[in-house]
Amino acid sequence: MQSQKKFAKAAKVCKTCKNTAVQVWQRRFAVAQSNPFTPTFGIVPPIMAGREELVEELSCAFANGLGDPNLCTILAGARGTGKTAFLSFIADEASSQGWIAAKTTAAEGMLEDILQQATWNAQSFLDNMGGRKLKGLTVGQLVGFEWENERPVAGNWRTQMNRLLEQLDEYDIGLLITVDEVKVSVDEMKQLARIYQHFVTEGRKVALLMAGLPHNVSQLLRDDDISFLRRSRKHHLGRIPDFEIREALRLTLQEGEKSMGPESLDEAVAAIDGFPYMMQLVGYCAWSEGGAEEELAPDAVRRGIARARKEMIDGVLEYTYLELSQGDKRFLGAMLQDEGESSLAVIAERMGVRSNYASQYKKRLLEQGIIGERVRGYLRFDMPVFREYLAERLQEEDELA
Repeated sequence: MQSQKKFAKAAKVCKTCKNTAVQVWQRRFAVAQSNPFTPTFGIVPPIMAGREELVEELSCAFANGLGDPNLCTILAGARGTGKTAFLSFIADEASSQGWIAAKTTAAEGMLEDILQQATWNAQSFLDNMGGRKLKGLTVGQLVGFEWENERPVAGNWRTQMNRLLEQLDEYDIGLLITVDEVKVSVDEMKQLARIYQHFVTEGRKVALLMAGLPHNVSQLLRDDDISFLRRSRKHHLGRIPDFEIREALRLTLQEGEKSMGPESLDEAVAAIDGFPYMMQLVGYCAWSEGGAEEELAPDAVRRGIARARKEMIDGVLEYTYLELSQGDKRFLGAMLQDEGESSLAVIAERMGVRSNYASQYKKRLLEQGIIGERVRGYLRFDMPVFREYLAERLQEEDELA
């Protein structure tokens, strides 16, 4: 389509792998349903707005293979910043380059899940974990193969994974392991990290992509037992610039043969406030409210924005608020007095504490993705709608006190 061609022309192309994020987006558009917006947990949107450079880095890493530092990457982001969808997106990209992807969530039993997922998703290469070796492979189709029967190999998880990796290595096939919602408290999460280090030193073609809430990622990196992860590539999935939100919103609507007027588009972008999940919510709700009209009416867009705000509160903000300590609330309450950015020194003064004491709460709230720091010492709310929601909740608590 014309809009995709323009977008593809502007996209950067990796000199090594000759691939672009747009190629993946084109595949996504081919299967988009009538409403192309996807405000559902883990569903990959047609356009991964604002993540082009990161997609390119990881895509090229699969082409480069061993030695590329991006093959061990950790993503941190608040709820609703698109971590789960991004993991799925990259898993699809890895698969398109001939890698096998095993996706799991940090929880007890995750190691066995990785083994089973890798086996299941490698049906083109493995029949099951019976220890049999690939005898032949139809190049290009990756489906025609025969097996040479061998005695099954017993052993622990690392031994079984090594056997799997050896078979895949004969055909230069890599394995991508993605782990969502990382938690250092999960012992198997730490076991995976330790064994992955052995995979790297042994020259295994394995990539590890992890994602989690900022404070969980920080705890993982502070753990001395797996300190080598501190050398991994780290990225923060934060707000997306308004111009990228606008273009992604416009293109997604266009691919569904709908549009918004300039003023409605402005209102939608302002309501989204750079938040990926909010973009999907606003787009989905506005589309639903718009009926069969090709151009969504301004009233339909406003109704969609109102619905999206409510769903944002119910699905993200309420749970975020419940995790706040009293000190967190005092800190954020002090920020409410400013219309724009808040100075840390002024926040501390309003709280009646020293700046170094207030910094402890600043660090916690930054790690949770609730606030952001554009200029050192000056803070702002980073979650859309959260300022208004916080003010209402604090007022309710004061009235009940």
